[in-house]
Amino acid sequence: MKFNENQKRTLLIGSVIIAAAIVVWLAFGVEIFTKTQVMVEKKDELFGTTYKEFENKFVLGLDYTVAFSLAVLAITMVITFFQRQKIKEA
Repeated sequence: MKFNENQKRTLLIGSVIIAAAIVVWLAFGVEIFTKTQVMVEKKDELFGTTYKEFENKFVLGLDYTVAFSLAVLAITMVITFFQRQKIKEA
């Protein structure tokens, strides 16, 4: 299958967006599931004891990353399909 220049550009842009999503997921700590709260350990200064408490913090997971990547892939495939050119037969 041969691709024209517009198709190549579209495939490159789609690949870069998917790669960027994977890099962001790696930067968030390679979590499998997305989290909105994270357990942190805090220290009570008065008594010197430690306790665990949930803190509101978003951590991107693989589930959202894969869903986003599949959506970008589908959109890229549709755009690439509509950018095809008819081949003139001699």
